[in-house]
Amino acid sequence: MARTGDGFESEPLVGTPHDPLARSREPDDPDVDLVLAGTVYFDIVLTALQAPPAIGTEVHTEGMGSCPGGVANVAVAASRLGLRTAVAAAFGEDVYGDFSWETLGVQEFVDLSSSRRFPDWHSPVTVSVAYRGDRSLVTHEHEPPVPVEELAATLPPARAVFTSLGATQLPAWVKERADRGERVFADVGWDPTEEWSPSRLDQLVDCYAFMPNAVEAMAYTRTGSPESALVKLAELVPVAIVTDGPRGALAADQHSGESAQVEGLVVDAIDATGAGDIFGAAFIVGTLARWPLAQRLRFANLCAALSVRHNGGSLSAPGWADLAAWWAHRPISEAIRCYDFLADLIPPAWQPTDLRRAQATIGLRHR
Repeated sequence: MARTGDGFESEPLVGTPHDPLARSREPDDPDVDLVLAGTVYFDIVLTALQAPPAIGTEVHTEGMGSCPGGVANVAVAASRLGLRTAVAAAFGEDVYGDFSWETLGVQEFVDLSSSRRFPDWHSPVTVSVAYRGDRSLVTHEHEPPVPVEELAATLPPARAVFTSLGATQLPAWVKERADRGERVFADVGWDPTEEWSPSRLDQLVDCYAFMPNAVEAMAYTRTGSPESALVKLAELVPVAIVTDGPRGALAADQHSGESAQVEGLVVDAIDATGAGDIFGAAFIVGTLARWPLAQRLRFANLCAALSVRHNGGSLSAPGWADLAAWWAHRPISEAIRCYDFLADLIPPAWQPTDLRRAQATIGLRHR
């Protein structure tokens, strides 16, 4: 395969399946590691724009990808890193739904037994326009024929749950799982009202970990820095994480007494779509594998950094082969030496395989 100027393959492999939890699995553990429920969007991602589109104009771009988005971002990222992942979501019986269903269930090994296909229902679609390191989203969607909570009720037992804080309360199915002892990892979406009500954080009483970005964390805690926001959040949830994009991330774990802050990695960013979701999936992997907090942060930080070098959210999620490729060609510096723990995590017998990323564009899909 062609290599880019930085020595990486332009289309990294997903690689041979690798179980990062193999050393920590017990005979009575659930068969599934992570469950999610929500909306799967068919994402069309446009990158490499020279200028943003303006009213009454047309712009052209060379970069385009399409892939399942929404909760699929976390599901694919977790699955590629070796977690046994199940999703409950509605899928239309249109071409968008066909593509997303086959991509998740066949190419990405995500368990869709709790998901359903619906005729005469238009699958949700999002167009992401990436420009200057950020992106804007345009979404078209209708309410699913069956509430997501009904589909989520059929999800199997799991080690962990990923969800987003609701406007007023966590979904009932998430609270039930928290009561059963399943670890709930939560993030929070953008508040369109921009009121950032602190009462939303009351939901953290049922959560194990909370992973907002710096803007969200400071807004909800009414603080002026990521560090101050982390202090506030650490009073509300056992594990608090604040991500700060290319500047890195910081976290506090009340269970272990650890705190850590890691710097970001400098990469040539193409598209930041889904980077926060990929960070979250990687942090869950490290937590379930019982790694030290600093290692969990660096691993998640690396996975997010590798993802922004490619188009799309779920499409850009790295697998262990991507991590092995980065490790083999990593620059040698004091900052990179902090990632030496990867030497014990990357499969030593890693070899390229014919298994590749999901099809990049629906137009290239073959039946």
